Amino acid sequence: MSIREQLEENEYRILSPYAAHSRETMGRDREETLCDMRTEYQRDRDRIIHCKSFRRLKHKTQVFLAPEGDHYRTRLTHTLEVSQIARSISRALMLNEDLTEAIALGHDLGHTPFGHAGERALNEVCSFGFAHYRQSVRIVEKLEKDGKGLNLTKEVRDGILNHRTSGHPSTLEGKVVRLSDKIAYINHDIDDAIRAGILSEEHIPKKFRNILGENTKARLNTLIHDIVQNSQGKDEIIMSDEVGTAMQELRSFMFESVYKNPVAKGQEKKAENMLKELYSYYLVHQDSMSDEYTYYIHELGEEPERVVCDYIAGMSDQYSVMKFEELFVPTFWKERQ
Repeated sequence: MSIREQLEENEYRILSPYAAHSRETMGRDREETLCDMRTEYQRDRDRIIHCKSFRRLKHKTQVFLAPEGDHYRTRLTHTLEVSQIARSISRALMLNEDLTEAIALGHDLGHTPFGHAGERALNEVCSFGFAHYRQSVRIVEKLEKDGKGLNLTKEVRDGILNHRTSGHPSTLEGKVVRLSDKIAYINHDIDDAIRAGILSEEHIPKKFRNILGENTKARLNTLIHDIVQNSQGKDEIIMSDEVGTAMQELRSFMFESVYKNPVAKGQEKKAENMLKELYSYYLVHQDSMSDEYTYYIHELGEEPERVVCDYIAGMSDQYSVMKFEELFVPTFWKERQ
């Protein structure tokens, strides 16, 4: 018996009957020889960690655009925090931690530079529309590995696609990630907003603090325990009415106090306009994009509009600014010595 087969047997012996078992995966679009050491979901996790799109997340905005300071979250650190919260919940509920981790690590691969500001910009200019959760799936299905994609299992792709608020993941592991994403960003965005001086714990309504806790650590503890206590032994992932309602209302408070705050978001319109200009330019000058993207158009027959979105969405914050300056900002003449 191989190591993989032993791991699969352990899943049947240890995990909840409601967990997704690796041996019962719906599989990949392209059939592959099974690994002798890793389960299918472990392979998916590894492929995501090693892909280029995952590495680029470290230079993409979470909430604060190009913040000065080493401790503000980026899209990568957000992803890691979601993964940790989701794994803790899945482990406590005896769900498949490998599937949970793969979904969590891949859920934001399709995010644009400058976070949701970039997403709004591309959605406005592209006739196909743009949403980061669909782009995340497009990356793993099409864009990575020179148009071959990562060939992930259907369960992982389903969890990535459905991590949004209105999503309906088909596995409990996907549902855990969907909730963990909100738990992570609500709490770390409060932490970053306090660091930025636009919020304090005292600004958070007392009724939320009374239910969820007086600081980030306490809130995380309350939310995670509430999910575990209310979901144990059930074929669903749920929260108590009191804690679930408080979290949703705290999220609404964050939208009004931080996500729409003119101090925190004062530069977003500039970022949106910049990305729209880049989109217009590359739509006309398609061959100015890097070779891997022109390959999608000329060799794979992809729509230019879609590929231009792919190119811009894949940029880091810094790279998009550099390309804009290169294309639209004049450089001063320097006399040759």
